[in-house]
Amino acid sequence: MNAYIAQSVINLKLTFRDRTVLFFNYAFPLIFFFMFAGLFKAERGGAIVQVLTMVLTIGILGTGFFGAGMRSVQDRELNILRRFKVAPITAVPILISSIVTGLVNYLPGAILMVLLSHFFYGMPFPQRWLSLFAYVSLGVIAFRSIGLIIASVVNSAQESIILIQILYFPMLMLSGATIPLTILPNWLQIFAQFIPSTYLITGMQAILGRQETLWQNIWPACALVLTSVLALFVSSKLFRWEKEARLPASSKFWVIGILAPFLLLGLYQAKTHDNMAKAKMLIRQQRRERTFVIRDVRIFVGNGKVIESGGVLVKGGKIERVFEGSTPDPKELNADVVEGSGKTLIPGLIDVHVHLSGSGGLGETSSAINLDKQIPRELAAYLYSGITAVKSVGDPLSQMKKDRQLVNFGEKMGTELFICGPMFTAVGGHGTEYFKSLPENIRKAAEAETVRTPGSPEEARRQVAELKQEGVDGIKAILEAGQAGTLFNRMDTAVLKAIADEAHARKLPIVVHTGDAKDVADALSAGADGLEHGSTRDAIPDELFVKMKAQGVSYDPTLTVLDAFQDLISGSTEPLDRSLVQQVVPASLLAATKAYLKSAKVAEMRDRLKAMGFSMDRANQNLLKAYQSGVILVTGSDAGNPLVWHGPTIHRELQLWVDAGIPPAVALQAATYNAAKLLRSDDRMGLIEKGRDATMLLIDGNPLKDIKQTESIRSVIFKGERVDRPDLFDQE
Repeated sequence: MNAYIAQSVINLKLTFRDRTVLFFNYAFPLIFFFMFAGLFKAERGGAIVQVLTMVLTIGILGTGFFGAGMRSVQDRELNILRRFKVAPITAVPILISSIVTGLVNYLPGAILMVLLSHFFYGMPFPQRWLSLFAYVSLGVIAFRSIGLIIASVVNSAQESIILIQILYFPMLMLSGATIPLTILPNWLQIFAQFIPSTYLITGMQAILGRQETLWQNIWPACALVLTSVLALFVSSKLFRWEKEARLPASSKFWVIGILAPFLLLGLYQAKTHDNMAKAKMLIRQQRRERTFVIRDVRIFVGNGKVIESGGVLVKGGKIERVFEGSTPDPKELNADVVEGSGKTLIPGLIDVHVHLSGSGGLGETSSAINLDKQIPRELAAYLYSGITAVKSVGDPLSQMKKDRQLVNFGEKMGTELFICGPMFTAVGGHGTEYFKSLPENIRKAAEAETVRTPGSPEEARRQVAELKQEGVDGIKAILEAGQAGTLFNRMDTAVLKAIADEAHARKLPIVVHTGDAKDVADALSAGADGLEHGSTRDAIPDELFVKMKAQGVSYDPTLTVLDAFQDLISGSTEPLDRSLVQQVVPASLLAATKAYLKSAKVAEMRDRLKAMGFSMDRANQNLLKAYQSGVILVTGSDAGNPLVWHGPTIHRELQLWVDAGIPPAVALQAATYNAAKLLRSDDRMGLIEKGRDATMLLIDGNPLKDIKQTESIRSVIFKGERVDRPDLFDQE
């Protein structure tokens, strides 16, 4: 042990006397730190974690390849190691002391840069500082060990330079240390998963930016440890005291051998893409933390208040301040500036009624349907269209949970997804008819994913409790029994009451699908929080609207789906020609739908729709009465039905509301704050107020005068990130 300590002490003394070492250990990284900070405008938030981890990684690569690798070769060529040969010391203390020296030299500089990141650029102090310290230390040890194995297998300084450059530059350029990993081509991102420094930078960013622990990065940490052990063991066996001792060229393959843990990790990542997904989430988080100010803009707050000219400061993904009147100089706020003159800022729009497993098109072949690709694209289409949250009602539960994880955690860009389902209905009730033609084994599996048909109140309560455990955001029940020609079994109201009571006990909102005034009355008696569709066949009595208001029940008329049905009956292709529809719906789906609408097959569908007995005029009248009675209004589209497209449908819904007599401001409040309340998320979305998520739309013109202006989207801001809308459809 004395030999280890003595050798380490000697190395440290020599190091601190070497001005060149001090410069490259401390001054040189600081130059890169401030250069990158200026380049990325780190003072405006978001980028400082990226800057810090880039510089830390560059420093670790430097201390490993040049501090250990190059220095050890020089010591051998200058005959310094020859002198140790006669001393009572082995190779192992010399190797260990090199690692200890590098670690002790490196850590003060790393701590200094963390302090500078905090005090100069506002980065919070690391919450997982112990994990950060441990991970950085493992990185230094591993790369110093890699440097030592290079020194062990080369025969000259010239050879060491060549081998170091072969390893150093890919690790520098392809790991994210100088160029963000996510902007590289997909094949290069996959190649980067075989590079040790890739895991170094993503691990540090995850610990700093997402407050992950060392345990959450255990596999990269284990790879670093195993590489260190292998490198030290092989280095001790190949250690040479004198420059005259030569090794064959084949010995250089030992470098590949000690990197085997990362080669195995790369093979795993090439299959799963987990680390690539993690890198995307980290970059997305950094973008969302950017500071910017929108100034000289009309602000529709969401609760009815309008600021005719003001500004909004966004910081760390949240609304930091709302200004009425003049906005401070962006330089004083350390913020980028977004000009809002002639524009209106509104909260992100919300669609509380969508069916993501239905495309909205017609004429698709079953082989063309792939939900794993279809649904993420639909969620991207919603975000492109300024719909920043949607609620799925009755889609396959396992599929929805997977897609919710995908977009809500930022692996892919898409609107925020809430899950309300599977749907509660009766045996043979509405919602079960879609599976009747399927083989029994497939039908049962499909029903298990999309519907619940409790036979008693007790079973209903148990099923609600199970869905709560599954992580649903709400409950949907169906009362509608259809009409002549299309009749369904109707749910027992005692079962509905049990569903509602258990949902409330589990703190889940419950909405009820209704078809006529009787359904509305029973849903209100059961304790529904929201009504879907209301009544399209008869007038809802005034006393029921009074009851809705008293109970705080929301009303979602879904006029868009009735509008689409009318277009189908009349043969109009106007829903396919709208600008936003053509921007977001796949061209192949639009072409298939147009071909279907011109075929003989559509006649049967038109006859079936005519027999449904719905009335657009009646639906408009019920909506207008609900508004006049002070009922809470919310916007849902029933997207996924034929010609009701995923993405732009709420814009059409708003237009239909205004045509029915609803003031634009009321319609906009329904699509923002009211919808957020129904989703139980009004504490963070639906309003432009301090402390809320910075999820907003910047719109050309004034939608309070012309509701069609909501489609003139200048910018979508999602949780603080200014979305690159065209790139939404280019995601892998």
